[in-house]
Amino acid sequence: MGAPFKKFEAHASGGPRIREIPMRMVLPNLVTVLAICAGLSGIRFAFENRFEIAVVMVLLAAFLDGIDGRLARMLKATSKFGAQMDSLADIVNFGVAPALVLYAFLLDRAGSPGWIAALLFTIACGMRLARFNVLAEDHDQPAWQTEYFVGVPAPAGAVLVMLPLYLYFLRLGLEPTRPAAFVATGFTVLIAFLLVSRLPVYSGKSVKVPGDRVLPVILGVVLYILLLMTYPWYTLTASVAGYLLFLPFSVRAYSKRAMREGEKVPPSDIG
Repeated sequence: MGAPFKKFEAHASGGPRIREIPMRMVLPNLVTVLAICAGLSGIRFAFENRFEIAVVMVLLAAFLDGIDGRLARMLKATSKFGAQMDSLADIVNFGVAPALVLYAFLLDRAGSPGWIAALLFTIACGMRLARFNVLAEDHDQPAWQTEYFVGVPAPAGAVLVMLPLYLYFLRLGLEPTRPAAFVATGFTVLIAFLLVSRLPVYSGKSVKVPGDRVLPVILGVVLYILLLMTYPWYTLTASVAGYLLFLPFSVRAYSKRAMREGEKVPPSDIG
């Protein structure tokens, strides 16, 4: 990780051996490994028909996967090794785990179309992550465009695609029937296309909170977390609905910003 990983010594019984590594360099990768364990455990619980625990494990994996990079930057422990580990964890936690949990719960009732939808989502997630890594190395794009994701980000896609499970857990009389499986299949394909689309999605990375609004913002975040802990499926369902409604406004904001910056927006950038 960084400089420590460049310090190698010869070893008689094998290849080069890494010398001492500071503990702060290990912690982000430990979180990444725990995220992979959570995602794979979610798959196990799904095949045991323990779907609520399965969804919780997948969401936990997504949360851990989201903080490992920030932890590495905070500890100044970023490295090429950590970046590769994080990419592998992303495809498991945001692509494979949600798709298989949803397939075990509902999509299998649609037969081959359900499996195709699960495959499409996983492949789309992998392509989305690869494109993100490539764009992150592009230093020629205008600074303001870095405030937008190209396509729905993979973590959001993982949360969105499990909407059928949230609705079932609400006990609204929705059952995992064959017609519901075909509806879920179509929804899964839609999310897959949103992942690989060029839809500009506002990231919120550059948002700055005025000093006099910090406390209300903190209170709002705490309220959301409490709602998530107390009414998880209602909160997640509302969050998915809110995010999908937010996407058209994001496209509109992107177009307006491009006009202010005096740039022509290609059709491919808004659809």
